[in-house]
Amino acid sequence: MAEFVQVLDAGHGGHDPGAVANGLREKDLTLKIALYTRDYIHELYEGVKVYLTREQDVFLSLSERAAFANRLGATHFCSIHINAGGGDGFESFIYRGSYANKSKTNALRNALHDVIIAETGFKDRGKKEANLAVLRETTMPAVLTENGFIDNKNNADFLKSDANLRKIALAHAHGLAKAHGWKPKAKPVPKPSTSGKVFYRVVAGSFADRENAEKRVRELKAKGIESFIDEYRA
Repeated sequence: MAEFVQVLDAGHGGHDPGAVANGLREKDLTLKIALYTRDYIHELYEGVKVYLTREQDVFLSLSERAAFANRLGATHFCSIHINAGGGDGFESFIYRGSYANKSKTNALRNALHDVIIAETGFKDRGKKEANLAVLRETTMPAVLTENGFIDNKNNADFLKSDANLRKIALAHAHGLAKAHGWKPKAKPVPKPSTSGKVFYRVVAGSFADRENAEKRVRELKAKGIESFIDEYRA
């Protein structure tokens, strides 16, 4: 089975800060969410390789972002943004118009959108379409998420918490997994819990015949050494 290639696009960067308000810059928030999402996907799911259009505070044009995903032959593209304009809540976009994989693109977006709403508690502003370059120029199914409004005080207060940025990222990971049917990684078998104390066992012989074992116990007891027989199977 071919490896699934997921591209995450942290909106803005470098000399383009994106939306700015309430002491926050969109470019910083989107990068954190993208990095956390990548880490969650790699931690939780099998057979998925995640690439980021940027991993640092650098500028990339919209066409460069789409071209990056196209060169990789990515299976899916997700561009992460923070909104502005005085609204409240979460919304998602796919490219408008008619194109070959639109029904699939919409179905994938619907699954992602619904999980993010459920896990973040954002107000649902709806599933929308727009003529956005990163959606128009990518050749694979693509979605753009708008995760709260930076100029809405309540949304901004939510976005100021790193724990909440991780919540948004985990919701993206879970939503993408649901959309694409990624297989969860097997959980490691937990080790038996102990008190942390160390114990030492003295073995005074191992016998295939029980009579010989009982004889050794009698000999040890005659010397004042308590002992017992522990039966095991090889």
